[in-house]
Amino acid sequence: MGVRAFAGAALVAALGFAASADPLRIASYSPDLSRDGPGLLLRDLGREDKQIEAAVQVIAETRPDILLLTDFDWDLEGRALEAFATKLARAGLDYPHRFAARPNSGMATGLDLNDDGRLATADDAQGFGSFSGQGGMAILSRHPIGPVTDYTDALWRDLPGHLMPPLPEKVAAVRRLSSTAHWDAVIAVGNEPLHLLAMSATPPVFDGPEDLNGRRNHDELAFWLHHLPEGPFVLAGNLNLDPMDSEGRPEALARIMDHVTDPLPRSAGGAAAKGGVNDSHRGDPGLDTGDWPDDRPPGNLRVDYVLPAKPLTVLDAGVFWPAEGLLADAALTASAHRLVWVDLDWPPGP
Repeated sequence: MGVRAFAGAALVAALGFAASADPLRIASYSPDLSRDGPGLLLRDLGREDKQIEAAVQVIAETRPDILLLTDFDWDLEGRALEAFATKLARAGLDYPHRFAARPNSGMATGLDLNDDGRLATADDAQGFGSFSGQGGMAILSRHPIGPVTDYTDALWRDLPGHLMPPLPEKVAAVRRLSSTAHWDAVIAVGNEPLHLLAMSATPPVFDGPEDLNGRRNHDELAFWLHHLPEGPFVLAGNLNLDPMDSEGRPEALARIMDHVTDPLPRSAGGAAAKGGVNDSHRGDPGLDTGDWPDDRPPGNLRVDYVLPAKPLTVLDAGVFWPAEGLLADAALTASAHRLVWVDLDWPPGP
């Protein structure tokens, strides 16, 4: 369809059928654009940085119409996002519509959430982070964004059927569900609204026998089971959960799959990755989106997703992970995560 497939508009018109628009490409990408302190990402965006330029190259090669970025530092004035959008524009990608809001990551609580006797550590924030906004999210779009419903301040204990472990009352009273954020962003694509359900979940590890992070990871995804919109939607983000090979709890993801189409995006690079821990995995390596060392767990995993609602028609999907060449080098340099994209037939049918 359109320029991404073949130029058949004249033939379609001659046969009396309505010509379709170009596919709508939606992507999720965790480009590792988080730094160890506030303002450092903006500093790096203002100079030559191989990792940042590689991330720009990955996005320029895939050219999404709507892009969710995870692990991208937030700042109050949006200066880092503006600087990154400028770099993308120089690479030929214009995203006039952008959205970012303060995430829970790095947001101080004033409490000793992990009960280690210390205050103001990264573990004491609403979501893990050493400063407010570390590892946040952002949406870049060719199409207008808004309104956005921000669920980021929802308390964990208010989720129906939550798996939150027993916590002191003063902690439970303030503990938010989102480790980063939960957004329902309505994006006007032509005359049709599309809900982008955006999230970035905590990894289900780095905790103790109480399995706090594993439980939270499950519930961050289960949240959407209570907030699915009426209209067309796409759930996207870093879910930090491989249904076959991670240490997390896959039950919420399985229930979400009843409402969405899993396009099973693949890559040649992922399929070719063998050896070490990967050889013991049960999942299809071609679906992996995270490229971690092969000599120790977890190895490569599928953790990044773009999941369209079932009524939507998926035309194509993929993971940007070439098996070899300069583009493979760019993907490797940019991040341990790989960009995932899905093409939809838009506008949706009746």
